[in-house]
Amino acid sequence: MGKIKVTKVKSTIKRTQRQKRTLEALGLKRIGQVVEHENTPNILGMVAKVEHLVSVEEA
Repeated sequence: MGKIKVTKVKSTIKRTQRQKRTLEALGLKRIGQVVEHENTPNILGMVAKVEHLVSVEEA
């Protein structure tokens, strides 16, 4: 398993509560914040649900 870097690039204003909670579960609070996660199906599923709010790259 590799690692991925997830960066929050858009605001959560006017987004659903589910999307806000998904970003919080990923550890993202501020725009521009970067977190590193294992490349697992669980994390990739969470990222897919908020892909319009984040950018992803291999670490």
